[in-house]
Amino acid sequence: MTVAALACALGACAVAPPRTDDPWQPFNRKMFAFNMVADKVAIRPVAEAYVKVTGPKGRVLIGDFFANLRTPVTVANEVLQGRPLPALQSTGRFAINTTFGVLGLFDPASDMHLPAHPTDFGVTLARWGVPEGPYLVLPFVGPTTARDVWRLPVDSYFDPMAWYAREHDFQWHAEYLPSAAYLVTLRASALPLDPMIDSAFDPYAFVRDAYRQHRLYEVYFGNPPLSAIEELQGTAPGEGHDQDIDQLLQQQQQYETQHGVSAAGTPAAAGPAATPAGAASVAPPARPAPPGTTAPAPAAAGTHRPGSGKGH
Repeated sequence: MTVAALACALGACAVAPPRTDDPWQPFNRKMFAFNMVADKVAIRPVAEAYVKVTGPKGRVLIGDFFANLRTPVTVANEVLQGRPLPALQSTGRFAINTTFGVLGLFDPASDMHLPAHPTDFGVTLARWGVPEGPYLVLPFVGPTTARDVWRLPVDSYFDPMAWYAREHDFQWHAEYLPSAAYLVTLRASALPLDPMIDSAFDPYAFVRDAYRQHRLYEVYFGNPPLSAIEELQGTAPGEGHDQDIDQLLQQQQQYETQHGVSAAGTPAAAGPAATPAGAASVAPPARPAPPGTTAPAPAAAGTHRPGSGKGH
């Protein structure tokens, strides 16, 4: 995740229409609230401690190591996507960085003009026409969708850290330590974005919309067509979306009243509609909803290794 790139992207962000296509919103808001509490109590303090005991250069090395370690996930999905050239490039990166880069602590492959382009099984499904499906928030996982959730079990078959955990059985479940350390680096890379999430009018709607926009850029490898962006934002011409913000807010209010939820996640009171959940949503890149395991990079800036100064 690139904090500097995020700042640049925010300079050009615009107000996004409130979303009205979140059918699992009551469940999602409960899970989001649970994740926020878990993050505040346990996960964020660990990430803050990690930042304190590691310097910037150390975090770059650690981030490069984990990014290289997960390269087989990218290679497998690029093969499944029918993209042989990127798969060969990723294989070359993995071989070079594992050997000359000392197990991935350094990134000589980038200096050799072999760019990284991480992908996952959710993108693979999208490439083969599987629709996004409803937005979903899972406990301890964070934001995903009915399509993206399948990357959790499938990608684990190609992830060396998951393989290590499956093949070993240590005391106190120590076989999961590499995966836990990787998640800590992801959470630490998102710490500078916490104030943005915490200050949002509706953090749930903010993260939801930003996550979906970020995934759109990943599905189209950083270059989504305008029609896909307009469809996601509900502004596609000729489809009844040519409405001003007041009409969109009314739609959101009606949705929340009909589904019995308010912006705070509580049952909507009878009478006037609840405060629109997406009224303050913007279209910046997302960070994972704490304590999610995804670490999306800025939508407009591509993806980036956690803690690394090198772009993918």
